[in-house]
Amino acid sequence: MNLKKIKRAIISVSDKSDLKLILPTLKKFKIEIISSGGTFKKIKKMKYKCIEVSDYTGFSEMLDGRVKTLHPKIHAGILNIRKKSSHKKDLKRQNIPNIDLVIVDLYPFEKNLEKKSKKLIEYIDIGGPTLIRSAAKNFNDVTVISNIKDYLKLSKELRTNKGSTSIKFRKIMSSKAFGLTAYYDSVISNWLNEELNIKFPENETVYGKLIQKLRYGENPHQEGYLYKINNNSEIKKIHGKNLSYNNYTDIYSALSILKTFKGKGTIIIKHGNPCGASEEKNQIDSFDNALMCDPISAFGGIVAINSTVTKKLALKLSKNFFEAIISKDFRTDALKILKKRKNIILIVCKKFDLKNKKHYLFLGNAFLSQNTNEILINNKLRVVTKKKPSPSQLKSLKFAFNICKYVKSNAIVLVNNKSTIGIGAGQPSRLDSCKIASNKAYEFIPEKLTNSVAASDAFFPFPDGIQELVESGVKGIIQPGGSVNDKDIIRAANDAGISMVFTGTRHFKH
Repeated sequence: MNLKKIKRAIISVSDKSDLKLILPTLKKFKIEIISSGGTFKKIKKMKYKCIEVSDYTGFSEMLDGRVKTLHPKIHAGILNIRKKSSHKKDLKRQNIPNIDLVIVDLYPFEKNLEKKSKKLIEYIDIGGPTLIRSAAKNFNDVTVISNIKDYLKLSKELRTNKGSTSIKFRKIMSSKAFGLTAYYDSVISNWLNEELNIKFPENETVYGKLIQKLRYGENPHQEGYLYKINNNSEIKKIHGKNLSYNNYTDIYSALSILKTFKGKGTIIIKHGNPCGASEEKNQIDSFDNALMCDPISAFGGIVAINSTVTKKLALKLSKNFFEAIISKDFRTDALKILKKRKNIILIVCKKFDLKNKKHYLFLGNAFLSQNTNEILINNKLRVVTKKKPSPSQLKSLKFAFNICKYVKSNAIVLVNNKSTIGIGAGQPSRLDSCKIASNKAYEFIPEKLTNSVAASDAFFPFPDGIQELVESGVKGIIQPGGSVNDKDIIRAANDAGISMVFTGTRHFKH
């Protein structure tokens, strides 16, 4: 077990609330304590013996406390290899005793970053990370505790081993310590990059805190965990089983679309793709229209609503099987109705903001990084056909193009007013996506195909896609343009007597 007796500890913590969990054990095994500043005062106030750092080192704190523990007597006591004779001689020559236990947390930089503190620079810890890294490096001889949640684990370890710690425990604590300092430095680095508008730094760091274990990953045989860049969760589960990996991807897909709506909106998501979307003045109309788009695909999907669910809407929701319902809030009588459904997950999301403006894709030992797709139309719309879209048709075209942005490529979205009526997603052929979108509309709401509009996430390579949509009843098309065959595409639209608008902005989503 390679047990190491602990005779001396240094404690310096910002969060002093749980010191009572570890001090009795240190006293029990007669472990000498060195401390400084507020931690020293707290330990003394709790009636435990403690030596102040300045008394221990013979060097007073200076620079308003910026230099306290950065002293050879501290770090030599931590970093020396106990079995190495030259290290023993060095310590004996300088009269430096060993320090066997380091209990340190870090200044709360991240909390003060969120608060937008004017003195943020003073929350960049120097002495703390240095102590932690010194102890973590020398895990063969030294124990490091960098999280107050591990006080009870340390206490148990010491009591089990009669004042000693095992090599396994020290290694685990070392791993956690290096993870903490890496996270801490990453938060600071990313803050500076943001301040300087450095979007893609030479050394990219991605940090996150473990929030919870998920039911499973994409499949039941895969493990899944949720990490976040801060502890502020936009969503709050108020009823139902734990969320899975796929639940989260669908939830965030739904919320990403929903945040673009100004009116009462409903999004239904299945496997990352919208299978129904509607924006209306009335939440019932919005839900009905979204569901009608593809009621079969909606089975077992995720529903997101940007208003408070009423009893009337809850009755409609309860008649269908949805795995999760996300809403701004739920009325009490609506909750009573929905909670009767077996296995339903209910989530409240009062505010949703994608703070991380980057998207990452990990590819084995490499990863891709890009800006998130925040733009809908980068340039002015350009009408390229003889027929101009009417003001109401133009609103529908913009709505369709917005939904198209969130559909996996190749994407075709059919819309009537501000509700989807057919969606073709993720096909290698754009023509196939046109056929799927048209067939969906024919199957469920054929009456809405007349005077409908269509959106494409990228240009049409050939006129066949235009012809397929026109035959379905589409009277207007919005697309980026940019094909070598644009003249043929425009000619096909003019021959059919429909309007066509170019955006100049592509929205591939892989």
